[in-house]
Amino acid sequence: MEDSVEVILQHKSCELSRHTEEKPLVTAASGAFLAGVYGLWTLFALPGFRKVPICLKVPYLPSSRTQTQNVMKLLRGRAGCLADLGSGDGRLVFAATAKGFHCTGFEINSILTGYARVKSNWKGIPSSTASFVNQDFWKTDLSKYNNVTVFLAPGVMEVLGRKLEKELPDEARVIACRFPFPDWTPTATEGEGLDQTWAYDMNVIRKLSTQAAMK
Repeated sequence: MEDSVEVILQHKSCELSRHTEEKPLVTAASGAFLAGVYGLWTLFALPGFRKVPICLKVPYLPSSRTQTQNVMKLLRGRAGCLADLGSGDGRLVFAATAKGFHCTGFEINSILTGYARVKSNWKGIPSSTASFVNQDFWKTDLSKYNNVTVFLAPGVMEVLGRKLEKELPDEARVIACRFPFPDWTPTATEGEGLDQTWAYDMNVIRKLSTQAAMK
């Protein structure tokens, strides 16, 4: 799902339209298949969207294996509680749990939350170590977490930054996947291109914000 499903479907629809007269049966079958794919994507991507204001809506897009590895590199030497905002199928939570973190995955899509819980049970991970909540993190106080991971759309990063700066403790580290916080200066970064990740330490962010306000 590195490319937008809608873009892919539009491209395929254009290709099919050129062959409609030549292969009507193939076209009909292909059209039904694409409709099914779109329906399945909608099933996983959209449930829960009605709970969130339109300006904060973010479709589901899973992190790649390389991206997950980059996140783990930026978490080296750290411990404690970790919140994954928009946890999807739970892959980042599972990776962090394996490194000793106590994780909570926040996901408004009930289908993805259920899938992650089933997979967690199948892996034998106790709920005290990894839990998945069908909950809107925008309405949740995140002050107890000293590690936060996010893979969200660029349009919400500025708003999220203000929320995290207000709520997180000074010792917290925030890791952003693919899309950095526009107003924050990263402490470290890993990877490049679509798999790039950025680490931000809240004590540094607050210090820089205070300095900027004094100018």
